[in-house]
Amino acid sequence: MESLLAYSFITDAMIAILLLSVVAGIVGTYIVINRMVFVAGGITHASFGGIGIAYYLGAPAVAGAYVFAIFTALATEVLHRKGKVREDSAIGMLWSLGMAVGVLFMFLTPGYAPNLIGYMFGDILAVDLGDVVGMGIMAVFVLTGVIIFYRPIMYISYSESFANLTGWNVRLITAGLAVVTAVSLVLAIKIVGIILVLSLFTIPQCIANMYTRKMGRIMGISVGISLVACFAGLLVAFLCDLPVGAVVTTLLAVGFFVARTIHSYRHKG
Repeated sequence: MESLLAYSFITDAMIAILLLSVVAGIVGTYIVINRMVFVAGGITHASFGGIGIAYYLGAPAVAGAYVFAIFTALATEVLHRKGKVREDSAIGMLWSLGMAVGVLFMFLTPGYAPNLIGYMFGDILAVDLGDVVGMGIMAVFVLTGVIIFYRPIMYISYSESFANLTGWNVRLITAGLAVVTAVSLVLAIKIVGIILVLSLFTIPQCIANMYTRKMGRIMGISVGISLVACFAGLLVAFLCDLPVGAVVTTLLAVGFFVARTIHSYRHKG
């Protein structure tokens, strides 16, 4: 472990993992409780359209990803609220459109075609100080937000009709949560990639939800599970020269099946 910490990119990766685990544990709980996993997947994949356009324009790829992710999250919310299109249909269209736009603009970009592997599967060892600072700001923002707005978030998650009766502006809060979800998912792309990002935002929460129904406890347990899986995945990936995102996802999936087996056994007993 001491030899690993001698590398600055390893320490940056570990700090990034710590911060992202906090964000993913909290935001992922909101996603799972509200059954928004498919929506989160659509937002993540649609962000690829922004990456493609950004490359074509010579702009930072992550900026394009943020724009497309936030647009997709808000567009899905608006379409669903107005009842024009079913939520699953809306996210399905935006998901496929985002991917198609990304591929199209990647193809149209003159010169060297960028390597998409980093965006598809992530590269935690490529994070820099700017990424760590960005994740730190997001972690503080999410923690502060969930402390201040814990009750309305809980009301919205379990009974939106009741939340409307409490006097909170439900539409404004859900729109804000949609933006926070979109930004959090894009932040995670650099670590676990577009394809694997949902594992960090759903599997720990599903494991925690087997043993508790309280939102606060699910958040705390999810953060802990994410930390253990990410640090273990980083260590295994570094020692075995494997992609970190794939290792983390595999460990989380194995952990889920183990937890599910133990839970089923205890329930029968």
